Amino acid sequence: MTMVRHSKVEYEDAFVKIAGLLGGEEYVRVARALLNNEHATDEEIASATGLKINTVRKTLYHLFGRSLIGGVRVRDLKRGWFVYRWRAQRDQTDSFIDTQKKKTLRRLQERLIYEETHEFYHCGTPDCKRKTFEESIDLFFKCDDCDKILDRVDNSELKKALEWKINEIIDEIENANEKGESMDQL
Repeated sequence: MTMVRHSKVEYEDAFVKIAGLLGGEEYVRVARALLNNEHATDEEIASATGLKINTVRKTLYHLFGRSLIGGVRVRDLKRGWFVYRWRAQRDQTDSFIDTQKKKTLRRLQERLIYEETHEFYHCGTPDCKRKTFEESIDLFFKCDDCDKILDRVDNSELKKALEWKINEIIDEIENANEKGESMDQL
């Protein structure tokens, strides 16, 4: 017995994975529908996925705003009004991933600088927030949530973890550059 392979895209590629990370199962369903029916209208996608038209439109606009899909406005000959035909821009997924890595790298670097340039205090109660030295002085080193004394916090492990993650992302970016992939200047 031979198996017949359908022409539909059934595997999970980067485009579908990114869609899932952005919005969960509904986004995955829309992404798969786009891969299986290029130049589909929002109504066709809603029909293929079983999702409400408003959910499909919200998903499409979100993916469009991230440049992961493209839309072409065409006149519907049956109804006479304009509709959008959507298509996945799979060639944009690497660029999207690169951009997200750079944003994450910048946020981690900013957080590391913040951790390195501040001294922190905490009362030891898990639900209470740690305070900077300046905030602690204003509170006379007494927690404003539970009234316990604020003690200095050693954040060296957090700083090491931030440095490790920063170096890991930098290595990924450098490896991509060595492979000849295009990366913008950090």
